[in-house]
Amino acid sequence: MQASDTSADSAETTINWAVDAPRGGRTVLNRILKENAAVPLFFAQTLISSLRDVGYNHTTSALCEHVDNAIEAGASEIRIFYRQLGKKGEYQIDAAVYDNGRGMEPNVLKVATSFGGSMNYNNRDGIGRFGMGMKTAALSMSPVMELYSWQDRGAIYSMILDVEAIGKDRSNAVNLPDPTLNTELRGELAELFIKPMGWPTDQKEQELFATDADELIERLGSHGTIVYMPACDRLSSRKARTLGEHAVSEMSRIYRRAISAGLRLYVNNRRVEAFDPTYSMASARHVRMLAPGVATTSRLVLSRPISIPITENEPNRTAEVIAKVFRLPIEEWSDLERKVQRNDLRIFDGLTVSILRNGREVFAGGLTKLTTQHSVTNWYRVQIEFPGVLDEAFGVASNKQGVRMKDYVLEKIREAIGSDITKLNDEIKRYQAEKASRIEPAKATASEQRANEVDHLQAKALDADLSDAEREQLDASLRGLAVTLRREEETDEQAFERVKSSKYLIDFKHDDYWPFYHVDHKFGRIILTINTAHAFFEQLYSPLRELARKAAPDELEDGPGAEPKRVDERPLIALELLLLSLARAQSVLAVRDDDAGRVFDRLRREWSEVYRINLAG
Repeated sequence: MQASDTSADSAETTINWAVDAPRGGRTVLNRILKENAAVPLFFAQTLISSLRDVGYNHTTSALCEHVDNAIEAGASEIRIFYRQLGKKGEYQIDAAVYDNGRGMEPNVLKVATSFGGSMNYNNRDGIGRFGMGMKTAALSMSPVMELYSWQDRGAIYSMILDVEAIGKDRSNAVNLPDPTLNTELRGELAELFIKPMGWPTDQKEQELFATDADELIERLGSHGTIVYMPACDRLSSRKARTLGEHAVSEMSRIYRRAISAGLRLYVNNRRVEAFDPTYSMASARHVRMLAPGVATTSRLVLSRPISIPITENEPNRTAEVIAKVFRLPIEEWSDLERKVQRNDLRIFDGLTVSILRNGREVFAGGLTKLTTQHSVTNWYRVQIEFPGVLDEAFGVASNKQGVRMKDYVLEKIREAIGSDITKLNDEIKRYQAEKASRIEPAKATASEQRANEVDHLQAKALDADLSDAEREQLDASLRGLAVTLRREEETDEQAFERVKSSKYLIDFKHDDYWPFYHVDHKFGRIILTINTAHAFFEQLYSPLRELARKAAPDELEDGPGAEPKRVDERPLIALELLLLSLARAQSVLAVRDDDAGRVFDRLRREWSEVYRINLAG
């Protein structure tokens, strides 16, 4: 095509729009290309359609934009509605957000409907910044946004953004009309407030806003705002139940501070309780999930202010971040039923790190560069609070979906609390290992019993026969040994009887510098000590032991009065007998040859270190 060709047909051929593109925008573009008219900075027809694709992780994160605005407007009550209509496979969802905040006068309402229109543009003291969230969030869900606001009873002004209508507009500059005055809410919108929702199905769970039209007018009061999104076509789910449950789960955590401070937040008329992933708030929902007498809150391990440069190139311009680390009451909570741990307390949801911007959570999840990927992270929490002036440093996008922390920020935080987290990791690992290594008191294990039963068949005896005087001396020595090997909940006498009756004893120790096992031969006893700090314990021994302790509830023994089958204990017994056999052979040879004992000890240490490296790799 020649550069001098400026005919209308030539201009038309340069446009390669899809058939469903906004017709008004195509007309405007043709006019500009043909007449060389002034080009608007924004093509409203296509811009509005494009903004429908602003990425929200899910419907809840889009609705959070409206909740944010409501909180900024001083609302004490916010209600979210998902109305499901139609039959299965053809559901239609209408969504709405109501708040009793200060509302907007007509000229402000008009500005708020425009893109970029904000009374708080780039003010970092609150939640919102750019005047885009309400519109982009609403249109990401529905092609229509209806906005209602009032500052006088019965004087409700409304604005409508309709993507299809704007797309048909053929003018170069699309202007907003003046707000429309309404004396009441139209029928289908009013029904949201006075009729029970389809979900929750138990209507006793629903606290209706009003019971009839007259009460609705009274309840709406002299100020408030409603964002209505009818016939939503872009949602995370097509079922109100799924959308509602997700909104409750996320918002209970994101807005926990506001809820605890008195905000009444509802989803489909169900009151939302604060959920605190740090378990430090005494008013959060997890508290009522626990039986009386059980610890209800985590323990604050540290609270540390950290000065973070606002930009990496200006280290002297800083703002303060508060980092807190909490330790969950693992001693009590680890013994709770699995259902309580998982479903009620949600300990294992992976919410190790919670990051709040101006009191509103913007991230919750794992942050392995700061913590670890070990299971111990389930038992502590890190909370980081930062002011809006650090948005760029924390990489907070305009839609407040997560953080992309700059390396220098993460490094500053890691320098401040990294060593404390490492200590806490080690402390919890030690407790878990000790708990996993507990053995039933006053009773030999199955492998100890087996080794004792067949010891007389061994080719070489451990010790020679003893005289009565030697036996008396041996008993005294065994009493001293029993004190060192006493198990939890075992008396001194029970420990003595157990040690006296068994030639094979298994014990546990937690030491980061020990090999994975240790052997002692004392007073005719083979003592095998397993190191719970070594990867062998975590990756092999403990899993086998856990399997051996679990019953298989779906498999029953045949016959009347059948008991649940137990998972096969033989692998654990075989592993312990393997180590006990090694311990016996090493002891027998070492007694007769000191050099052999030293070789065995060196082998044990070398083997343990090679094993540790292989397991870690």
